[in-house]
Amino acid sequence: MTFTHGTPALKTQPLPPVYALRAFESAARTGSFTLAAEELNLTQSAVSKHVKTLEDYFGRKLFVRQGPKLHLTAQAQIFASGLRRGFRQIEEACAVFQAPRDVLRLKAPSTLTMRWLLDALAAFRKTQPGFEVQIASVWMDVDTVDFFSEPYDCAILLGGGRFGEGTHSVKLFDEWLIPICSRALAPAARANLGACDLIHPSTDRRDWRRWLKASGHAGHIDITRGQVFDMLEQGMAAAAAGHGVSIGDLALCASAIDARQLVLPFKTAVSSGDAYYLSRPEDSDKAAQVQELHAFLASRTPKLDYPGIAFKALR
Repeated sequence: MTFTHGTPALKTQPLPPVYALRAFESAARTGSFTLAAEELNLTQSAVSKHVKTLEDYFGRKLFVRQGPKLHLTAQAQIFASGLRRGFRQIEEACAVFQAPRDVLRLKAPSTLTMRWLLDALAAFRKTQPGFEVQIASVWMDVDTVDFFSEPYDCAILLGGGRFGEGTHSVKLFDEWLIPICSRALAPAARANLGACDLIHPSTDRRDWRRWLKASGHAGHIDITRGQVFDMLEQGMAAAAAGHGVSIGDLALCASAIDARQLVLPFKTAVSSGDAYYLSRPEDSDKAAQVQELHAFLASRTPKLDYPGIAFKALR
């Protein structure tokens, strides 16, 4: 007699047919066998048979009919939601695999895109007319990318250079924090920053905290007050409109400073310790294209050479 120890392995049940799953998901989403048939280029009878296949497979009803309308059962609603997510991931995976080799899909922070990247890419396209870069400009509280679940070939991210396992990153330029305000408010800011309204471009107020500590103003300013935004672009716009003194990234403020929309009431720029990096999957089949894009962008980084600016590291 043979004895076995532990829990016996459960026999894996074969998955139901994919065409039946697809028909059910479409019918559940549209609420109609007829609309599902039109979407999938099938007959209404075929959709009905596919749904019946699933009901036989699971041994339970998926739809209940109330007059002319179809309604999902409670468990079928959960099932349909899971299938919807699954099919979306399959579609995104196929899109990544089928993407043309001369197209790079780039994820980038919103302010970086508006204040520098759009112009830089316009110049890049002139030198590489057959090389297309498609930007997805998104707000990110913490700059991240998941190349396994997001439909991007590369991303520009702000951070310390480590953006997850299997990701290769190269630096573009550092972040330097400096106060910014309208020309009219600059004299008052220089005379008594503590009496001015502060503008925080991040909800945790970290940028003002960093600059005040490194510049020697920390003991004189109350950073718990002031208007709070969740992105640098909003803080820049509020400062330019005269609503207070914001803290900005010197590189991304360059165009507004040159256009005299913003001024620098103080001449101390403080390193945040972060930088913008161009990242890609380590095993990307578009590594050469990403490298070419990096070489161009690195040659067109925003200027930092304003007269009298003292650059300090964050301690």
